[in-house]
Amino acid sequence: MSLKNAYLETAAQAAALLDSPEVAASWEKPSALAQWTVGGLAGHLAYQIFSVDPALEGPASEQEPIPVLEHYARAVWIDAPLDGEVSSGIRAKADGISSEGVRRLVERVHAALDQQRSGLEEVHGDWVVFMPQTGWALSLDDFLVTRLVELAVHMDDLAVSVGLGVPELPGAALDPVVALLTALAIRRHGQAALLRALTRAERAPTAINVF
Repeated sequence: MSLKNAYLETAAQAAALLDSPEVAASWEKPSALAQWTVGGLAGHLAYQIFSVDPALEGPASEQEPIPVLEHYARAVWIDAPLDGEVSSGIRAKADGISSEGVRRLVERVHAALDQQRSGLEEVHGDWVVFMPQTGWALSLDDFLVTRLVELAVHMDDLAVSVGLGVPELPGAALDPVVALLTALAIRRHGQAALLRALTRAERAPTAINVF
């Protein structure tokens, strides 16, 4: 399975989760994430799908793409304070996306996926995607891996928030997600910390987080 198909399958799982009765019933309630409602978290999950639309519009960017690890090294939202401007802006954007309610959000997600199924067929993995929210570019393959990570993490957040089981990612999606998170964990904590977290509970750090 290609990265494009892995993304589409995972995004379809996210759409099904967003369409669950449990999400609708908990829309205004607090989520498992501090300062996020379930509806706001749903909007943030949906944004990961909506963000692919601009990547498929117009010609490929002429900007030189950066490596995906550099993308995360530059990301201002990593370690941003919960009450800071960056985090507050992300929550506000998500609330805006979900402001019309769950039914309209699900309709928009399905419409976006219908367009993306055809749009992704027309581009290759080395297509260069400019990300206006960051000011730099990634290859399409790297960009889709970042979307897979976001979808995986926030499907977990949303499912836990409403008491549902977490969707199982297809192997073609799980492999690049785990590979990227592993590389980020090694960069932040070092090889020894990661190896101990996986194999030696008595010497493992209490947490190996990357975001």
